[in-house]
Amino acid sequence: MFTGIVEELGEVIETRRENDNLHITVAAQMASELKIDQSVAHNGVCLTVVKADAGTYTVTAIKETLDKTNLGKLEIGQAVNLERGMKLGARLDGHIVQGHVDQTGICKSIKEENGSWVFTFEYDPSLSNITIEKGSITINGVSLTVVNSKKHQFSVAIIPYTYNNTTFKHLKEGATVNLEFDVIGKYVKRLTELS
Repeated sequence: MFTGIVEELGEVIETRRENDNLHITVAAQMASELKIDQSVAHNGVCLTVVKADAGTYTVTAIKETLDKTNLGKLEIGQAVNLERGMKLGARLDGHIVQGHVDQTGICKSIKEENGSWVFTFEYDPSLSNITIEKGSITINGVSLTVVNSKKHQFSVAIIPYTYNNTTFKHLKEGATVNLEFDVIGKYVKRLTELS
């Protein structure tokens, strides 16, 4: 369980294919505090630490994860949003995030608006995911509020702090992002479909 509040930006320093799996090694300050079997969200994808050293650690993404996320497109030197699992009893500053990406989306536009940015994303509506105005969405592991919700598109407003301390500063139009839709909204939608 995560909150969608990015702790730090890590740097991909190695990727290695093994059959259908991708081993990803990340340089990060938090590496020295990580233990084997611990969960860390990478651009919103929950992965298990399989190796940890002083300044780096390694996680493994399986085919299912690579098929449904943008992790298979990671390149050496690329920044990734990192968040360790939520501590029970701590503040929930973002929203409830599972680290289970529902689908990817495409960044359609980026507009600077007097010190903030509005990013617009498009996604495949046939997968039955929805957004609602002022509802929560997780984009590459960042907890955000939806504005301008449409059937297959939505926007988010990014403040300077979020822009400067996440991968949003590197995001370009046409980029693929990981989307995790609000878990409460998913359950409500499923219940209404069953009624």
